[in-house]
Amino acid sequence: MKEKVVLIGAGSAVFTCGMVADLIRLGWEADLAMVDIDPGALEVAERLGRKMIQARSAPITLEASIDRRRVLEGATAVICTVGVGGRRAWEQDVFIPRKYGIYQPVGDTVMPGGTSRALRMIPAMVEIARDVLELAPDALFFNYSNPMGPVCRAVRKATGAEVVGLCHGVLHVSKYLASTLGVNHRDLEYAAVGLNHLTWFTRVRAGGHDLAARLREAASEKLSSLYQPGSLGEHFLEGGRWEPGPDDPEQVNPFSWELLLNFGAFPAAMDRHVTEFFPWMFSGEGGYYGKTLGTECYSFERTIAQGDRDFERMREDAFSAEPLGGHYFERASGEHEQVMEIIRSIRTDAGLVFSANLPNRGQVPNLPAESILEAPAAAGRDGMKPLEQGALPPAQAGILAMRLAWVETTVEAALEGSCAKFIQALVLDGAVSTVGKAAVLADELLAAQADYLPWYGKS
Repeated sequence: MKEKVVLIGAGSAVFTCGMVADLIRLGWEADLAMVDIDPGALEVAERLGRKMIQARSAPITLEASIDRRRVLEGATAVICTVGVGGRRAWEQDVFIPRKYGIYQPVGDTVMPGGTSRALRMIPAMVEIARDVLELAPDALFFNYSNPMGPVCRAVRKATGAEVVGLCHGVLHVSKYLASTLGVNHRDLEYAAVGLNHLTWFTRVRAGGHDLAARLREAASEKLSSLYQPGSLGEHFLEGGRWEPGPDDPEQVNPFSWELLLNFGAFPAAMDRHVTEFFPWMFSGEGGYYGKTLGTECYSFERTIAQGDRDFERMREDAFSAEPLGGHYFERASGEHEQVMEIIRSIRTDAGLVFSANLPNRGQVPNLPAESILEAPAAAGRDGMKPLEQGALPPAQAGILAMRLAWVETTVEAALEGSCAKFIQALVLDGAVSTVGKAAVLADELLAAQADYLPWYGKS
């Protein structure tokens, strides 16, 4: 069948170009509609898309609109990469908590930044879901927007839309583990279960052999490298400063390897995200192996600056008379990398297995029903169906259950427009030291993001 793909949030140009490259590589005849409420960002994405399609004479039609309702009718697949408020709003999610001694390397999933982001993302995504149900009820509906768990839970709870959350984190970490173990990635067999950005690798095998013992050996080796005589770690502890290198904690991911040794499973998507699920363990400056998260390690400013540079470069390429560079068409790793394969697996009833965020309907019996879990799912004729995983060990399940309570409270805060439940969510998250600090922080975040909160000032 000919696909009509609607990409909502197309101003995320890196994702958009990666997806267009995948469409071209597959040779699909398709109609592609790009949607973004920012006309400038949309024009960049549209121009780049047209140049890519024309350069390869691909059988793809392209239209762009700031009005999603105009293009949704007849869609066979809807993909959301929405980021309400963009990088400027994201900055406030991170910089405001810093004033209260809360340091976040990402701030888009959990901690105060992720909670704040959820409040503006959820109302927007619920409205998108309602339009999809009305205008394209049979379309496959995928979400890449963060925070993944709260967004997918809110959409299903408020509308019943069968949204599937996708992220490349598990795939990325599986490649990292294969490389660490010296195993070809194609030969690696694994299962990863949890929440987006905190997904436990519960099984890792290759060639019929369990690799758990080898992973533990790798963990011990990596952690010991931080503290050997002459290592960068020791230099820092003596008062020097870290320099980028193979022993830098940003390269080693020591917290993830410590979790493997103590919880029996490696977490995706490694330290940059995983540390945010344990904020009480990294409080105060220098809390992360002698460095400060979000500034010295996994610099948030560096992430934002790179995003700004990438967009400006793509803007220049979009308006240039020169042909696009070959890198636009290369198979690249990124958030987009599996969605087209999933669609193809569904259309052909191939039943290929991917990591997906779906409601818990028995696949993990010792976690709450209907909570959004990231776990293996088969893509076949009936869509994405989660595979039974069995109960998790109490420690692994306990960490997830605590966070799922935060998800549900955050969803209620966004759907109800409740300042009180926003404060409750900040307390449950664990990054604030007192309820009073949570209330003050909530007030400042709500005021800073008021333009994106239709209920703020009315509740």
